[in-house]
Amino acid sequence: MSANGQNRHARTGRLARKLTLAGTAAAVLALPLVGAATASAATPAAATTATTAATAYPDNLDGWIRESLDIMAQHGIPGTYEGIHRNIMRESSGNPLAINNWDINAVNGTPSKGLLQVIDPTFQAYHVEGTSWDPYDPVANITAACNYAADRYGSMDNVFSAY
Repeated sequence: MSANGQNRHARTGRLARKLTLAGTAAAVLALPLVGAATASAATPAAATTATTAATAYPDNLDGWIRESLDIMAQHGIPGTYEGIHRNIMRESSGNPLAINNWDINAVNGTPSKGLLQVIDPTFQAYHVEGTSWDPYDPVANITAACNYAADRYGSMDNVFSAY
């Protein structure tokens, strides 16, 4: 028998002796740890359901920013609540249906839209998977704009004027 097999057997034996000495209560607590490598497929589904229930966001500016931040974290897009909120208030005053029909973009036929006033070509180029393709969707608008700002300025936190 190889040295690895002997060590594995020795470790298993020590674990069994410790569980026997510790009593039934400790064994019950240790079983999930011992059998974790062979957990059933039902375990991830239960975890996903719990995670989904725990991440319900209110349908308001605070909820949209928080949901965007969670999506951004999954995709490695930097930004903070404060930086996003500051820019939203400057760009749209928190109105997800805001549209700029007077600047050069509008004159050229691509008005800025949504919370962070993104033009359609920028929205499409910086769209983040898992969000809506509607530029007026608050979460999609925030997430795409933050993705653009990260690419261009390092983070939405570094934006202090029209971008």
